[in-house]
Amino acid sequence: MTRSPTTPLPPPDECRRLRETASLTRHRLARRVGVRPETVRAWESGRSTPRGRNREAYAKLLAGLAEGTADAGAPRSLPVHQEKEVTAVVTVCLDKPGGDGSPEAFAQAPPPSSASSPGRTPAQAFDALYSFCAPALVRQTYLLTGRRTLARESVERAFQLAWDRWPEVARDPDPAGWVRAAAYECALSPWHRYRRRHRQPEPPPPDEDDQALLEVLLRLPPPYRRTLLLYDGVGLGLPETAAETEATTRATAGRLTHARETVAARLPDLSDPRELHRRLAELASTGRLRAAEPPVVRGGGERRARLWTRAAVVLTVALIGTTALTLRTAPTRYEPPVPPGETVRGVPPRVAPGPLSEDQRELRTLLREKLPRGPERLAPQAR
Repeated sequence: MTRSPTTPLPPPDECRRLRETASLTRHRLARRVGVRPETVRAWESGRSTPRGRNREAYAKLLAGLAEGTADAGAPRSLPVHQEKEVTAVVTVCLDKPGGDGSPEAFAQAPPPSSASSPGRTPAQAFDALYSFCAPALVRQTYLLTGRRTLARESVERAFQLAWDRWPEVARDPDPAGWVRAAAYECALSPWHRYRRRHRQPEPPPPDEDDQALLEVLLRLPPPYRRTLLLYDGVGLGLPETAAETEATTRATAGRLTHARETVAARLPDLSDPRELHRRLAELASTGRLRAAEPPVVRGGGERRARLWTRAAVVLTVALIGTTALTLRTAPTRYEPPVPPGETVRGVPPRVAPGPLSEDQRELRTLLREKLPRGPERLAPQAR
């Protein structure tokens, strides 16, 4: 028996580069080869290698991608060190320049380089991540809150937190997921209800179907709403959704089932998850939401950081001054407290003197005349 020759394959890093250059996600490439996305991830990380028919199909697909890249003259893209593709994170309706704003058109957009890619400054890496993810996150947050201003503020605040912790976010396997989780947490904060701006109702979408869908979404509890958006809107898997919502897989499945049943009971046309995904994308795209420019967000985060730093310095100086004043004026020894007064009984009352007699008046006159004049000594006389 002779062994069939093995089809040669490029190195794992080159396989991943070819896929990213062709703007393919792991899910789409897995469907072309006929395997699971986890299998493609294992091939690109070098943990396993394809065999048999899968190897031949994978090698043929990579050869076609290499030829297409060479014909188009595309430059070599930087490696993306992310476990979850950013394109899968932001599949909900991002209006790209020159596109029609649909999720299908956005799926063709190439993912940005990793935040820790060499040759980029931290500001450039942050701007690339923001430009790619912020518009989609604003639309997703709008589906969570139903408020356009709050959606923009939440996304900007999330990216400001990311810029403040950029060394941590840059090393994260999924920086887009980090920012998305922060934006969702900020948008669903219960403290927004006390703001005067958010006590007034938001203008509804112009279409009646969109109004009905948004009303159903906002009636769901926040954890159920977030689970539905992540699974049916963004397209995350059940384990990823459970991890991001900080719940067990079983609880996440229950929330998803309850949310789908609630939506289907009010809107029977959305009982199909694919139709629900399409309607969520359309509803998010009707908001016409635009995110701020990256330098504005970075500048706002830096101003906030300077403000908090100055406030901390002022508070520290005030505490030092108060401590010094206390040490200066505090007593150095123990002083017992003064006991409360008590009533003394048995003492006769004090009586005022009566009128002077004739002899007492004469003595008073003599004393007044003799004392100021000389040193004569007064000696008492017996009478």
